[in-house]
Amino acid sequence: MTITRLDPEERLTGAVIYNGLVHLAGQVADDATLDAEGQMADILRQVDALLAKAGTDKNRLLSVQIFLADMSDMAGMNRAWDAWLDRDNKPARATVEAKLANPDWRVELTGIAALHQS
Repeated sequence: MTITRLDPEERLTGAVIYNGLVHLAGQVADDATLDAEGQMADILRQVDALLAKAGTDKNRLLSVQIFLADMSDMAGMNRAWDAWLDRDNKPARATVEAKLANPDWRVELTGIAALHQS
């Protein structure tokens, strides 16, 4: 089976497609000066773009893991999530507090999506 890598960078690839699944790397906001809600909205925009490049969309997300630098940001992060989420196609989700690589990052997200059937 073919492995396809989208948006390779120095140390990672933005998404890897294999065996009908899209594996997203940890996505962080382009603008780390935003609050958690703004960072999450930016991350979700990036997720939409990566999934589109892979040939799928957010309705095919199977699971998502969200990492918050501080759990007090949960409400803001959830506002952006709720505005973006398709209520008929919710993925499994876990949210945990974690020390992120950049102290300005409030949120990081990774996940797995299914490709559309051909």
